Amino acid sequence: MIRTGIGGWVYPEWRGGVFYPPGLPQKRELEWASRQLSAIEINATYHRLQKPQSFRSWREQTPDGFVFAVKGSSYVTNRKVLAEAGPSLERFFAQGLDELGDRLGPILWQLMGTKRFDADDIAAFFALLPRELGGRPLRHAIEVGHESFACAEFVALARQANVAIVWCEQAGRVPIADRTADFAYLRCKNLEADQAAGYPQEGIERIAGLGRAWAAGEAPEGLPYAGKRADSLGRQGEVFAFMINGAKHRAPAAALALAGI
Repeated sequence: MIRTGIGGWVYPEWRGGVFYPPGLPQKRELEWASRQLSAIEINATYHRLQKPQSFRSWREQTPDGFVFAVKGSSYVTNRKVLAEAGPSLERFFAQGLDELGDRLGPILWQLMGTKRFDADDIAAFFALLPRELGGRPLRHAIEVGHESFACAEFVALARQANVAIVWCEQAGRVPIADRTADFAYLRCKNLEADQAAGYPQEGIERIAGLGRAWAAGEAPEGLPYAGKRADSLGRQGEVFAFMINGAKHRAPAAALALAGI
C-alpha cells in the first residue's frame, strides 16, 4: 500500500476552499483531512510532549485504516551523542502515543543536518528504540542530513535494525535511496508555489513511480544508493509519501494529486 499525506493539519493557508471547504470549523479540520488522505505526519510532537487525551481525540476523529506518522522529539535527536537519549526516549513514549491505537504508524527521527555519522553512536541509538508499545509493534524511520551518512556502514546498521532511511528531497540534506526496512518513507520538500499541485505533472509521476517501485520491492534506477543497489531488492511493504515542505499551501493538492495517480 502507498499512503500519501501531509505534515500537520492546522494551517490557515489551507482554509477557505484551498483545501478545507469554506466555513468548515477548525475543530473539524482533522476529521476532513483524514478522509481525503490516508496519512498525516504529526509534527507537534517534535517540539513538545502532548497529552494522552490529545492522541485519543485524534484517533477518534479519524476513520478506520487511517494512520499517523509521529515525528520524534527534538530532545531525542538534537544532541551530540544519540546514545545518551535514553531518558528522553522514555518520556517521549510515555506521553500517551499508545492512545492512537491502530492509527499509530512510523516514528520519524529527524537528525540535525550538522550531525555526522558515527557508527557506534548510531548503533547504540538504534538499540535504544523500543520495538513495541502497548502490545503493538513499532516502526522507526530516520532522516539524516550530513553527507557522512552516505556510506554502506550506515545502510547496514539501519537494515540490521529494520529502521527505514527516509528518502528526503531537500537541498542541503543527503539523499539515500537504500531500502532498509519492511516499509519506505518519503518526505518530498520541493513544492513550488507556481505549480497548482506543488509539482509539475512529471514530478508527481516521478514520485509515484518511486513509491510503486519501493512498494513492489524494487530498487529504482538512477538514484543515489549508499550501499549496494541489489541489496534493496525484494523488500516489499508499505510506503509513506508526505508532501511536507516548500510551498506549504500547495501540500494538500500535491498529496491529492499523488494519491490520484
